[in-house]
Amino acid sequence: MSKPRDDRQKDLLLPALDQIIDMWHPLVRLAALIDWNILNERFSSVCQAGSGQPGLPTRLVAGLFILKHMHNLSDEVLCARWIENPYYQYFCGELSFCHRLPFDRSSMTRWRRRLGEEQLVALIQESLSVAHKTGAIGPKDLERVVVDTTVQPKAVAHPTDARLMHRAIIKLVRLAKRNRVPLRQSYLRLAKRAAIMVGRYTHAHQFKRARRQLKFLRTRLGRIIRDIRRKIDGDRVQEARFGPLLGLAQQVRSQDQHQRGPKVYALHAPEVECIGKGKARAPYEFGCKVSIATPVTSPKGGQFVLHAKALHGNPFDGHTLGPVIADMEKLTGVEARRIHVDKGYRGHNHPHRFRVWISGQVRRVTASIRREMKRRAAVEPVIGHVKAEHRMDRNYLKGRLGDRINAVLAAAGYNFSLLLRWLAELLRVIIRAFIQTVLAPNFAEPATAPVLHGRLRRICSEDQSRNPSF
Repeated sequence: MSKPRDDRQKDLLLPALDQIIDMWHPLVRLAALIDWNILNERFSSVCQAGSGQPGLPTRLVAGLFILKHMHNLSDEVLCARWIENPYYQYFCGELSFCHRLPFDRSSMTRWRRRLGEEQLVALIQESLSVAHKTGAIGPKDLERVVVDTTVQPKAVAHPTDARLMHRAIIKLVRLAKRNRVPLRQSYLRLAKRAAIMVGRYTHAHQFKRARRQLKFLRTRLGRIIRDIRRKIDGDRVQEARFGPLLGLAQQVRSQDQHQRGPKVYALHAPEVECIGKGKARAPYEFGCKVSIATPVTSPKGGQFVLHAKALHGNPFDGHTLGPVIADMEKLTGVEARRIHVDKGYRGHNHPHRFRVWISGQVRRVTASIRREMKRRAAVEPVIGHVKAEHRMDRNYLKGRLGDRINAVLAAAGYNFSLLLRWLAELLRVIIRAFIQTVLAPNFAEPATAPVLHGRLRRICSEDQSRNPSF
């Protein structure tokens, strides 16, 4: 594929977008503040010059990723809304209103895989750059940070032995039929009934009968695995096709509830890890750990996410602090002077240990540091918003690469949503100041002045009721 290029032009037969939309809309103003050239350089670096159809314009790709995670949309819903929303089209660089999609939905999947985490971090950098240009965040806010970890759940069902073995039987039988490998017996009907009865017996506290049905499933799964291995023995092509699934099925059959080491919790996502949180509502969560960094101060535009990174292998929090801070300083370009963490980071590996302040610490704590330590919990609502409103609560992207990409895009979507709110509030403040200082004293007609003054007072009072802080 050749280098992407943006050769879009206005269509004389279609309405121009700048003629049918409000140019003071926050999304339009945000599009004017983003430096699309920097994103173009980063995104086009993954493509090589040469023959072939050029890729989608990088502004279109970056705009789609921002809109998707800013408004918590799936790929399908985003494509449907992009067609009917002129502001979305303008944000992505279109000049005329489009009645058909200029891209395919699967193009977003291919671009995510092509860019990876290394290039998509540019969206977080650009969001912080726009926040700095508009005054939403200052350089001092980047020097004092709070770091915490959370779990990014994967889109998997709650794992049980019965369900995992039943799914393994279904997948092996389907793959055998697809590759025309005859089986002695499929056990599909019997396995389905056994999986149902395991749940019913467990619910009725009849655990001996439930274990008997579970043993039945394990035995039938072993028969299918051995039958397939006999039939494909010596065929390298078939062994390559069946090898990964047979390995997972054998691991599902042999793993035990109390065994140590990695386990398989989902056949379609074997990278999922079981992370114990100690919460009453969710003792265990299935996914991967994600580190989130945010300012410990109170920036004018809100608590922006300074860094987000998925961490596989369920590492100890303290062992992640050094690499996370190094990545954050590389991303922001500002050295972290004070780092606030919770007690889970005791025994951390940060090289400057006197810059790290652990919750509950008493030694060397001054009055200003004590005030900052009280604000350490400011990262918790940030994590809640990123998970609930920007697609980190349930990750649908495939593999470990999908985990890392989703964490970065969710953080970028959260930052751009804060920028939208900041630009809208900033515009209201400017309009109020303009009305009160310029228009109000200069009414020429004495007859209409009381009416206009009443309208201005009503506008200002309505704005004050919507935003009490202004």
